[in-house]
Amino acid sequence: MKEVRAINRFKKFLQVEKGLSLNSVSSYTYDLKKFTDYLVEKNKDIMEVTQDDVRQFLKFERTKKKNSSKTLARSLAAIRQFYNFLSDIDKEFTNPASKIESPHIEKTLPDFLAISEVSKLFDSISEEDVYELRDKTLFELLYSSGLRISEAVELEGKDMDFKNSLIHVIGKGDKERSVPINDEAKRLLVRYLNESRKKILGKRESEYIFISKKGSKLNRKSVWRLLKSYVLRTEIEKNITPHTLRHSFATHLIETGADLRSVQELLGHMDITTTQVYTHLAKEKLEKIHIDLMPKG
Repeated sequence: MKEVRAINRFKKFLQVEKGLSLNSVSSYTYDLKKFTDYLVEKNKDIMEVTQDDVRQFLKFERTKKKNSSKTLARSLAAIRQFYNFLSDIDKEFTNPASKIESPHIEKTLPDFLAISEVSKLFDSISEEDVYELRDKTLFELLYSSGLRISEAVELEGKDMDFKNSLIHVIGKGDKERSVPINDEAKRLLVRYLNESRKKILGKRESEYIFISKKGSKLNRKSVWRLLKSYVLRTEIEKNITPHTLRHSFATHLIETGADLRSVQELLGHMDITTTQVYTHLAKEKLEKIHIDLMPKG
């Protein structure tokens, strides 16, 4: 069908021309599928959509599906990008979503751990168990180098530069960056690679640093589950995910005086406005300390 071919061409455009990751392409495709499914129900052709059709879809998603403003904004962005793509191919084609404003999204600050909580979490993980040593090493990289979980599980032996205390990472949009590893991360990595990883692999081989019991690459869902299990050992009541460790890394850097540009480089953010959220986190903490220290009248 014509619309299927158009969507497939759009997917290829996102991957090749825009250089988006597979996760980002999947996200766009998922949102477009919701839109096309809606159009099928309404007997509408995706190539003949009007502005009102797009508005009605968003209204349906909000009222019937109870989707949040953030989800609606993401769906609208995917639809707008798709029709922009079609407009570039056919100059006479008008983008029906171009004049629709995105829903207002309330900015929520990501949660992060205090330094004492980070210590409590890491202290709960044994270095004498082969799997716990693996997990502690991985979590240390998420925290002390600010890696995304997707970046950490994709690490291979060739990405390690112990001589210069660096890790070479492929981030979002296939952007490469080098991030420093501190002494603790290096210590854990060396021990894990020389002891635990060899025992887990046995006679099997793998190019990946972090591997599962089966010898395959450790996946993101497993890391989420493992981290949750360690958090249960502590008295920390926050909703902690692997990304919380990355948020904590950035927040602690800002608290200790690191400049935004440096933090942006370390995190691999393309836009510095994404990094600026951490100044708010640090400011919130300082305000709380100030309130706690104020004399009570």
